[in-house]
Amino acid sequence: MWSTEHSIETTAAPEAIWRLWADVAGWPAWNADLERAELSGPFAAGSTIRMTSHGQEPIELRIAEAVEPQGFVDEAHFGGVVVRTTHRAERLDGDSTRVVYRMEITGPESDTLGSQIGPEITADFPQVLGALIEQAER
Repeated sequence: MWSTEHSIETTAAPEAIWRLWADVAGWPAWNADLERAELSGPFAAGSTIRMTSHGQEPIELRIAEAVEPQGFVDEAHFGGVVVRTTHRAERLDGDSTRVVYRMEITGPESDTLGSQIGPEITADFPQVLGALIEQAER
């Protein structure tokens, strides 16, 4: 298994973060890598998200869990690995929220593929989280 986690604190409430997550078509506004994102069904477990990065083929994610406003988990299957990303908004003491993105890559090929594709996929987590909270704080 390969994993990594990135977090950032904000004054935005978890509900504000959730609204941005649930507006899948709006993801390109705070994720500069995305050209388009489309949701099939409600923003709930079992629905799918089709993400297209600039110059890339679309990737299909399945929402494995979704609990408003705490967060959601999406999964993508690539050959011998499962890429599972947890998105959490944790209310802290006072008026702060910690937003956490955690990626885990599991499966028979995770020891080799995880260290190859994991850092590539997660390299923009700091920028994406920064832009997400900037939008949420507005």
